[in-house]
Amino acid sequence: MKNEKNLKRVIRTEILFTPLLIILPLVIGFFLIYDWYMRGFSMGNTDYNAELLFGLIIIFGNIAFDIPFIKSLKALSNKKIQ
Repeated sequence: MKNEKNLKRVIRTEILFTPLLIILPLVIGFFLIYDWYMRGFSMGNTDYNAELLFGLIIIFGNIAFDIPFIKSLKALSNKKIQ
């Protein structure tokens, strides 16, 4: 009984933090790419190429880890509901 309550609490916490875990890295990654475009690409300055690299790493890394996380969270929450 106590284990079931703790599991429900953990699932609820993960569901509440999921938008933050998904949206915040995407915003930061797109901001870095935008900054690279405005300061680096538009002005011909190659000093900002690392911002493009970091932005792409953040976005692709976030997508690569968030998709399995969301799938497992949905499967676990569906299993506990039934």
